[in-house]
Amino acid sequence: MRLVVLRCGTDIAVSPSTQLIDVGAVPTRQELKALDSLAAEVLPEDPTPSLAEIAAQPDVAHLGTPQYAPQPISDPLRVVVVGSDAALSAVLTRLMRADTMWVEVGFVPTTGDSPTADYWGITNLSIEEQFDCAASGRVRPLPLIRDDAATAVAGRASVSDWENRELTAEIIVDDDVLARHQSGRRIPRTGVFGARVQPLVDAPGLAGFVLDTPVMPMRRGLFGRFENEYGSIAEGSRLVGRALQAGGESLRVMVDGVSRKRPVERVTFYRHLRDAQVVQP
Repeated sequence: MRLVVLRCGTDIAVSPSTQLIDVGAVPTRQELKALDSLAAEVLPEDPTPSLAEIAAQPDVAHLGTPQYAPQPISDPLRVVVVGSDAALSAVLTRLMRADTMWVEVGFVPTTGDSPTADYWGITNLSIEEQFDCAASGRVRPLPLIRDDAATAVAGRASVSDWENRELTAEIIVDDDVLARHQSGRRIPRTGVFGARVQPLVDAPGLAGFVLDTPVMPMRRGLFGRFENEYGSIAEGSRLVGRALQAGGESLRVMVDGVSRKRPVERVTFYRHLRDAQVVQP
């Protein structure tokens, strides 16, 4: 196995015998071009069906139980991301766009609150154990969730009002309505402020939750408190499916804590045709 550590905006010590690449806290496409070269060295030509060929298949086997990568690789490439969920999202996005999802991905979170660490089952490990797991743990295929801007979700995403008010939108998971709401002028303590998107460990791929408090932190004095980055989930408001679609007025889309630069009127999150090859304990 070829092991590469991608250290994202941190100076955490790494074994001197490990191939190390230092990049920014949220690595850019230019910084991640090194992954393309590494993948090409391991698998110069991919003999498996392309994404277009998979999409044209008459069945939906590729959207069932997550599958191990079918590429015939005797000496796999494993990339260990040391950084935030946003950094991991950037790496998964690069692998997805380059169609090299066969690359094994380990994760060592450097932030205190990491939804991905919960999702991947490494939250309760010490940093030494997380490094050991990322380097020598087993690979498990997990659904890869992406949005329509081709950004991969590592641990969590959200759709909310651009101005952090109640939502005026309709949100659907597959064929079922998760939320349909028209906001008023005042900002209530609880209401319909958006939806959270989280990947699942199995089919169909994702879960959508209604958020009943503001997604972005509110200024002190408005409610006498700050809300967390993703709001709180309304009890009983959960749907699972392959895709979540939202349409409405001035929507903010956030993926792993990073907001799009401009509001949108519609967005779709859905399961990618290839699964992520995730390293877990």
